[in-house]
Amino acid sequence: MQKTISFGIPCYNSAAYMDHCIASIIEGSGEAEDVQVIVVDDGSAKDDTLARAQEWQRRYPTIVKAVHQENGGHGKAVLKGIENADGVYFKVVDSDDWLEAGALAALLERLRAFIRLDTRVDLVVTNYVYEHVEDGKQVPVDYGFALPKGKIMGWEKIGHFNLAQNLLMHSLTYRTDVLLDGGVPMPAHTFYVDNIYAYVPLPRCKTLYYLDVDLYRYFIGREDQSVNESVMVSRIDQQLRVTSIMMHAYHLYDDVESPKLRSYMVGYFTLMMAVCSIFSRLSDKPDAMDNLDALWAELKEFDPRMYRRARRGIVGISTNLPGKGGTKTTLWIYRVAQKLFKFN
Repeated sequence: MQKTISFGIPCYNSAAYMDHCIASIIEGSGEAEDVQVIVVDDGSAKDDTLARAQEWQRRYPTIVKAVHQENGGHGKAVLKGIENADGVYFKVVDSDDWLEAGALAALLERLRAFIRLDTRVDLVVTNYVYEHVEDGKQVPVDYGFALPKGKIMGWEKIGHFNLAQNLLMHSLTYRTDVLLDGGVPMPAHTFYVDNIYAYVPLPRCKTLYYLDVDLYRYFIGREDQSVNESVMVSRIDQQLRVTSIMMHAYHLYDDVESPKLRSYMVGYFTLMMAVCSIFSRLSDKPDAMDNLDALWAELKEFDPRMYRRARRGIVGISTNLPGKGGTKTTLWIYRVAQKLFKFN
């Protein structure tokens, strides 16, 4: 049977929570044979992640594929999933997250219809929900007003995305061939590569569709989680590395034909530079600000127009205010945004 969709689940020492993630897909799809679950063990050494993946494969040999690789980090595990995918579509689900059954059923119905009618849709966008373990709060992120609902469209039909509406990995289901055509430049042993995954393939997507369902449940609350603030501060070098890769993927004003897609990508990249600016200021590493200055200089040399947009716009100015007073103001703005949007 042709696989409608492959779900790639990168796992690294994930034994404590990966079963919930896998079960949410298998049970939520009704054990559908056109669904594939690729569990990628990224060289786990501290628990029985690989054994659990293999047990799931033993129980569901036509649905689950257990794959092992030497430790290469989240991005390399995502790429391993793509490499092993048999589905027309591909979606990443991190091993501590899960999918909601009703929304999954709606997604499968829509994807099957696209395939049955031989209608090419390169990208399907769905909503996601921040699940905050510390207070039990749920913060949904949808794309109302930014995207027409239930319509196949090109980028010329999209609207304005507000600051909380970036198309993150959690919201994206790509056609697998879009990911394979040109690849995704994911570096080894680097966190935050989901931003590359949610950015670089977009110009290859000629058609998209917004399915307004709250599919992806994004767990927030583990102390070692990559989006935990202290962890992000400690890994500022990796944030800079990812942003540099995104920078060099495109001269946006030259390489991206659609003005609306270009505007969206400029906004996304500007926020990435803002994140680098904020967490460099939070860092106690002696070279943090020097490395930030080097990234801004790299951007100015690579593409002066992108530099002006990222640095001279309101986001760039407010996250790079000069002096100690400016730093305090920048961090206050960040704290306000953090409370409003609860993104970490």
